[in-house]
Amino acid sequence: MTRPTRQRDDRTRWQGDDETEASEDVDLDPEDLDPEDLVRTADGELIHEETGLIIEEEQIDPGPEWRAFNHKERQEKSRVGAPTTQTMHDKGLTTTIDWKDKDAYGRSISSRKRSQMHRLRKWQERIRTKDAGERNLQFALSEIDRMASALGVPRSVREVASVIYRRALNEDLIRGRSIEGVATAALYAACRKEGIPRSLEEISEVSRVERKEIGRTYRYVSQELGLEMKPVDPKKYVPRFCSELELSEEVQAKANEIIETTSEKGLLSGKSPTGFAAAAIYAASLLCNKKKTQREVADVAQVTEVTIRNRYQEQIEAMGIHS
Repeated sequence: MTRPTRQRDDRTRWQGDDETEASEDVDLDPEDLDPEDLVRTADGELIHEETGLIIEEEQIDPGPEWRAFNHKERQEKSRVGAPTTQTMHDKGLTTTIDWKDKDAYGRSISSRKRSQMHRLRKWQERIRTKDAGERNLQFALSEIDRMASALGVPRSVREVASVIYRRALNEDLIRGRSIEGVATAALYAACRKEGIPRSLEEISEVSRVERKEIGRTYRYVSQELGLEMKPVDPKKYVPRFCSELELSEEVQAKANEIIETTSEKGLLSGKSPTGFAAAAIYAASLLCNKKKTQREVADVAQVTEVTIRNRYQEQIEAMGIHS
């Protein structure tokens, strides 16, 4: 609800009666107000900070009508389950039978009931997938979840990967390709889309598919689905590589400086971002007297020493540094 002329009483009550009456007659257009001057109060009103003009009020509170002060109380009062998720084949809209062999009052059930509950749990798992398509989707999403856990990527990446795989399934891009290959390609695409630096080598280490097949499937899926992927920024690899090499922030800052300077000169075009970042870290460690060997940097970045040497020579020449 919009009220362009009413103002908060508590912002004008301290003034004289004349000023209060005058303020209520102010007629301001909300569209003329600067959005940066608008603040949201605790009770959901949107007001103009300087004049006290109420832009929106009586907002619907989407929260529960009950109050809880700790986790136990929230669990006891909650009347809904977990939110829907794309990472499960049925989006989490299913029933589950508790693994505890107890009744509603917390008392242990008889052995006959335990046997019956065990049988019900088994059939519950079986009927969650009604056909081969759902079983394949369940397997693919479980593979994405397994690989994402091994890579240590956040939950948002798993959701995006699941959405990409579902889109590929709907577009019939799975036909003629392995489920693991498309699932891995979807996870790699999700990492790039969410800005999480993971190389193809790292992805292939946790996958059951070879690197070449992952790259080929990724290119096919991204092209068919129209996924707009920006080139990977080598600077995103620097913090993780420096942390694994136990290098200081000074080296990290120097490596970023080298990457920025050499990228502006066009050296990054056509080069592997991991190899480019590894060479910059190696050069920065030498410049900051925190020397790491090419083998140490290559092992962390999962590139060859030859790649680091080639990129290193190009970078120091562009920087005008003589080794």
